[in-house]
Amino acid sequence: MKTLVKTLHLNKGRESSLLRRHPWVFSGAIERMSGSADSGDTVRVVDAKGKLLGLAAYSPSSQIRARMWTFGDDEGPIDSAFLYGRLQRAVARRQALLNDPQRTGCRLVYGESDDLPGLIVDRYGDFLVCQFLFAGVEKWKAELVAHLHALVPCKGIYERSDAAVRAREGLEPAQGLLWGEEPPTLVEINEQGRLYALSIAHGHKTGFYLDQFDNRERVRQLSQGRSVLNCFCYTGGFGIAALQGGASHVVNIDSSAPSLELAQENFRRNGFAPAQYTLTNANVFEILREFKQAQRHFDLIVLDPPKFAETKAQFQRAARAYKDVALQAAALLNPDGLLVTFSCSGAIDLPLFQKITADAVLDAGRQGQIQYYLHQAADHPVGLPFPESLYLKGLVCRLD
Repeated sequence: MKTLVKTLHLNKGRESSLLRRHPWVFSGAIERMSGSADSGDTVRVVDAKGKLLGLAAYSPSSQIRARMWTFGDDEGPIDSAFLYGRLQRAVARRQALLNDPQRTGCRLVYGESDDLPGLIVDRYGDFLVCQFLFAGVEKWKAELVAHLHALVPCKGIYERSDAAVRAREGLEPAQGLLWGEEPPTLVEINEQGRLYALSIAHGHKTGFYLDQFDNRERVRQLSQGRSVLNCFCYTGGFGIAALQGGASHVVNIDSSAPSLELAQENFRRNGFAPAQYTLTNANVFEILREFKQAQRHFDLIVLDPPKFAETKAQFQRAARAYKDVALQAAALLNPDGLLVTFSCSGAIDLPLFQKITADAVLDAGRQGQIQYYLHQAADHPVGLPFPESLYLKGLVCRLD
């Protein structure tokens, strides 16, 4: 086989992360390029002495200049058969989930954690939804789509590559049908007996927050007889889980009217009467202050906000937002109440998130203990050498 002439030469001492099998090569680690490579091309990565460290996909527009396909002296090739094998392995890891009629929504491919950098594939019933977030998988899009419908029986494959991260790769947003049938306006999934309708074309991310599967189940287990406040409720995921678990009433708040309309439909699909829940279109930060003035209190509060920090530059603003919303919520909890709070911001790690929450509870004049640490579901696995794949952090805190 002909050896690739396109080679990234690393600066001296910058190979250590690759030796630990971390899949990213940052621009500052690169001394020079031998040969000419276009976006998405496969390149060799070598250390300062010329020793092969592996093969990577090249992205000239990104600070993450290359993402590794292989490590060590494996010279490939990186071709259609190679990608089929990677997809086949990712799907096989989730075969039990695919066979579970009580879990018809599932993440099939989670990027670097499945050795397919930048590729996200979610299954919603009979449809697959893909995000191609990196130049390497963008280049192989046609082959990856063909392999997916060969490996996973489905009616259609839809693209939601409209995430902002594509701009950092020099890629335009992309959305639309890739193969098969166009998905209907709403697709229904079953999650442990909870029915959720979602919009593949217009929903957040790929349509739904599959990463909260285990945490919705935890809220269900904790909700018996409790009054619940579900903040940033989106389409009602945690609220429906709380009512399934026997909550006395659930107040759901979101700033998006379309999301609340779909939440209304989801409560109806699950057979809950309007008297069991309230849907409120409001800014969470503002309405929590209104509730405090009105002396409203709850037994369990869920805080599942959007990502407050897209980048490290937004870190301070995000920390203030997480503290503010937790402080306001802590003031509304009854004694022995539960605060279930999340961060999906990669720039906020778990120790910092715990500190922010502890400071907020203290400033609210309360004391508490952590009962559970929460994280993303098992179909979003965390690569051992890739801590960046752990992005969802959650705490269940009992407040005195």
